[in-house]
Amino acid sequence: MTDQPGWAPPGVDIKRANPARVYDYWLGGSHNFLADQDLGRAMAAIEPNVRAITQANRAYLGRAVRFLAAAGIRQFLDIGSGIPTEANVHQVAQQASPGSRVAYADIDPVAIAHSKAILAGNENAAIFEADLREPEKILANEGIRRLVDFSEPTGLLLVAVLHFIADADDPWRIVATLRGALAPGSYLVISHGTDENNPSLARAAEKLYNRGASTQAHARSRAQIQRLFEGFDLVDPGLVYVPLWRPGSPADVPSDPSMLANLAGVAKKT
Repeated sequence: MTDQPGWAPPGVDIKRANPARVYDYWLGGSHNFLADQDLGRAMAAIEPNVRAITQANRAYLGRAVRFLAAAGIRQFLDIGSGIPTEANVHQVAQQASPGSRVAYADIDPVAIAHSKAILAGNENAAIFEADLREPEKILANEGIRRLVDFSEPTGLLLVAVLHFIADADDPWRIVATLRGALAPGSYLVISHGTDENNPSLARAAEKLYNRGASTQAHARSRAQIQRLFEGFDLVDPGLVYVPLWRPGSPADVPSDPSMLANLAGVAKKT
């Protein structure tokens, strides 16, 4: 779409691709513009697995939330939540345990506007505008604190978002700051793009994406991603490719999971 649709908030730049909207395009959503679609198609031309990567990340998020709910987690903070689609965190969590509370945080106006529409009437879930690069502001947000009691165990979800944080903005410090606010028994859920399987493809995809998107992407090594879990204990199976994290069935695992180029892990604060 080239014209500004009625659902788009005023002032949205529809001429430059945005990570949340490109992700929405890859998932088959409708809250994206021509610039997002063009970049999405260009990325798929050099990385044919990109849609599968996106779908695998989404499926992993659902499995992780169900795991946390089974572990007794009743409140979730999902940062970089993106544009709502099917099986959103509040739906999965509240189906598993009615009354579970979910605070979403995102920087994209389209994600915020659509989330507000989806969450209307849900007293236990809300979306807040926030920048992951400013974790102190997220933790101080009054709306978030009304939903999330940081003195109780919390599920902190950072799925497919930390690779949009540059080294200069220190993602390790950001996670450490958030960790400091979490009570013992809390969980950290991460997925992150990696360059360990095919560095040349990762660099080419990164270069293309960063040329067209409003926010830059940064694939990282396994060691760099592992460092994000400092202060937490990884639960089995550890840091693995996304489809290998507690798959629902063997059929959910591709013959070469590394082709999906994202590592995932869930860890507990003790």
